[in-house]
Amino acid sequence: MWGVHNDQPQLNLVDNRFISIGWPVLGDLAALGGTREAVKARVAEAFPDWHPNKTALIAGMLWRFVRVLQPGDLVVYPHKPDSTLYFGRIAGDYAHLPGEAVHPNRRTVDWLPGGGVPRTAFSQAARYEIGSSLTLFEVKKHKAEFLRHLDGTVAPSASASPPAPASDEALTEAAAVIPDAERIETYTRDFVIETLMTRLEGVDFEHFVAHLLNAMGYRTQVTTASGDGGVDIIAHRDPLGLEPPIIKVQCKRTAGTIGGPDVRGLIGTLSSHGGELGLFVTLGAYSKDAQYESRARRDLRLVNGRELVDLVFEHYEKFSAEYKRLLPMRPVYVVDTPSEAV
Repeated sequence: MWGVHNDQPQLNLVDNRFISIGWPVLGDLAALGGTREAVKARVAEAFPDWHPNKTALIAGMLWRFVRVLQPGDLVVYPHKPDSTLYFGRIAGDYAHLPGEAVHPNRRTVDWLPGGGVPRTAFSQAARYEIGSSLTLFEVKKHKAEFLRHLDGTVAPSASASPPAPASDEALTEAAAVIPDAERIETYTRDFVIETLMTRLEGVDFEHFVAHLLNAMGYRTQVTTASGDGGVDIIAHRDPLGLEPPIIKVQCKRTAGTIGGPDVRGLIGTLSSHGGELGLFVTLGAYSKDAQYESRARRDLRLVNGRELVDLVFEHYEKFSAEYKRLLPMRPVYVVDTPSEAV
């Protein structure tokens, strides 16, 4: 089982059925050599100023992507835009696409049905392992936990990739625990989502969203539990709530995927004469048909879990003491290690 990160969201790995890594300056990675030592020598030649440990680490990763990954191997892909994990199987051999300016080194993948799985479905330790600072890494310590989740959907592959030598494994393990900026941010994002999921009930989450909107400069009113027609919050800019636009907000305290029917339910509450906007807020993600509804309308905005956390970070200083106790955070400076995807 392999974990893969990707810092180029425009590639749309899921819809286009592949995984990829960068390093276009090295050309066709298959031409670097058939052994790890040959690849290491070529990397050292291309980057003579690198520390030998970094050269060995990157060379090992490139060698694995070309030579070690096998059709049938499982892949875990953390999808940053909505903080979910996609699972798939390698479906083809390594291919170098020189016509692709971004990440020309690729392998096709058959993504498993069911779409993205919320990160919070897994233990903190498992999430930490797949937060490796490497672009490609083997999932070892929590492989069984991910397989348990996939039980009934996919069986372990009969293909067994050859194990990496101990020295290379040690380098990989060392890199995986580097507390770089991205890993700290990911941990904090998981903390916010998990806290809102476990510490708040449905109506409490509505009040939290209302408070966030207050911090953003809106005036809000949480509707009563019954007879709200699917609208949980009414928000507006003017003091009396008489001037358009009036924003009707629906909140779903779930880490799952919101579908089109739920979004269309909110749309159905909006006035046909204009002057009202719809805002859907969830801790999870949205299905493709739900996203289509949003793209087709100018009076609708969908906020997923990752975007909600972005707003929390941006407006946290205006939170009340109550919500700062719920989400105790402070700004810090950390070393921002550069990506190795040259």
